[in-house]
Amino acid sequence: MKKLLIIALIFCAAALQAQDRITGKKFATRSEVIAQNGMAATSQPLATQVALDILKKGGNAIDAAIAANAVLGLVEPTGNGIGGDLFAIVWDAKTQKLHGLNASGRSPYGLTLDYFKDNGYQKIPSYGPLPVSVPGAVDGWYELHGKFGNMDMKDILQPAIDYANNGFPVSELIAWYMERGAANLKRFPGFKEVYMPNGKTPAKGEIFKNPALANTLSKIAAGGRDAFYKGDIAKTIAGYMEQMGGFLSEKDLADHTSEWVEPVSVNYRGYDVWELPPNGQGIAALQQLKILEGYDLKSMGFGSAEYIHTFTEAKKLAFEDRAKFYADMDFYKTPIEWLISDEYAAERRKLINPNRAARSVPAGQLKDGDTIYMTVADKDGNMVSLIQSNFRGMGSGMTPPGLGFILQDRGELFSLEEGHANVYEPHKRPFHTIIPAFITKDGEPFVSFGLMGGATQPQGHAQIVVNMVDFGMNLQEAGDAPRILHSGSSQPTGEVMTDGGTLQLESGIDYEVIRKLVLMGHKISWNVGSYGGYQAILWDKLNKVYYGASESRKDGQAAGY
Repeated sequence: MKKLLIIALIFCAAALQAQDRITGKKFATRSEVIAQNGMAATSQPLATQVALDILKKGGNAIDAAIAANAVLGLVEPTGNGIGGDLFAIVWDAKTQKLHGLNASGRSPYGLTLDYFKDNGYQKIPSYGPLPVSVPGAVDGWYELHGKFGNMDMKDILQPAIDYANNGFPVSELIAWYMERGAANLKRFPGFKEVYMPNGKTPAKGEIFKNPALANTLSKIAAGGRDAFYKGDIAKTIAGYMEQMGGFLSEKDLADHTSEWVEPVSVNYRGYDVWELPPNGQGIAALQQLKILEGYDLKSMGFGSAEYIHTFTEAKKLAFEDRAKFYADMDFYKTPIEWLISDEYAAERRKLINPNRAARSVPAGQLKDGDTIYMTVADKDGNMVSLIQSNFRGMGSGMTPPGLGFILQDRGELFSLEEGHANVYEPHKRPFHTIIPAFITKDGEPFVSFGLMGGATQPQGHAQIVVNMVDFGMNLQEAGDAPRILHSGSSQPTGEVMTDGGTLQLESGIDYEVIRKLVLMGHKISWNVGSYGGYQAILWDKLNKVYYGASESRKDGQAAGY
């Protein structure tokens, strides 16, 4: 009975479409934004406008991205902030080269696997002091700025400082997520003082101020990254964590470093798709694409049962490897070249039954939630693909006094299984879900894009590429198209898929398709709000213009000039 009710709900939802448009796909929500001089796409309009302001004042895409990210940490604390981590892919117009930045933090020196074992933990908790790792975002800003920026950091951070002091109107989805997050986090000391100043979180349209964050950002602007990782701010963080029974120390903060890494790519039907290497999950998108390249997806048709089934089964295979092999490369050498090779993809492809959903799949044999995503491009051709997160929405709940932000709970994503690639170890980066992406064509920039949302991300990245390359969608349509989300795969934290997982399909998939997928053995369910948050910028080298697209499922905005 429950299964029939779920299918009925999906059938009703599937009838819903975007409003009638004179051009484009029936599910398109808007046209692409087109501009010559610069483009920004973020998940909150105020941040998008700040990015454009920086560009118009002479800052480049990197300056604008940092400014927008700082604003997002204030206006969208449900997804990011300076208590979290950052990853970025930068196209440098001067050298005509892609650069990757891993600005994720490490676990505390003083916390060991034995602590979890001795205290009876089966997994690392989601909230509180134990999942807290070093926040890497601020160091990430200064690494980006030191390598590429050209505007003074005081000017870059000033818009966020001004909004924090003077206040801003809270947008609809963020107000909803703040209320939801507070229900769980208000029990932790310091949270209510920052995010519930009047006894509740701000409602849609209410003006919210965060003077403590303004003060923290002002110190960072004046004193650089050391003002955050050393000195008073570090002492406050470490003191609070000790008081809360945590392990993050002044030494953990002082020793933090980001890492410049080489992005990794596969060629998908003539397009080079780029991701960052582990400890992130980006190569799962590349693994999916290499498997899918062996199928004629175009002839299957977008939204068909054959395509959705094939995509889902490819995802299951990639995610088994993700569960087993993705980890901090300083501790475990993930065999990236083999995992994204044509030969390995051909082997894995043989495991897909075209008529039946797999209940479980093996990891490969080797030869030897919430987040923000944003992207900015400037008049000189620089493009930034940047993602930043506290992990579970607003993070761990650990809110050091007087600083105006929450520390992330990214350490929850370690495994406690001895011998696992991603097992907890001191001063180690946990498995990471947040991933920026980039596409080049013939060695030139094409699309800077990302799609936030935990395990949704690599699935979403692959879908965006397939939507554009195989199904001929434009930049906005590729993001608006109904999405496929498979959950229940084996995880880097130790969970194992034995029942085939669950396939969640967004509104717009035909009922006949859903019925056919059920008969193929897929468990179908209904989901609200977990299909990601997409932003993208495309460079049209023929007309010398940027196209921008923003997520219709969020509060975001793409804008240019």
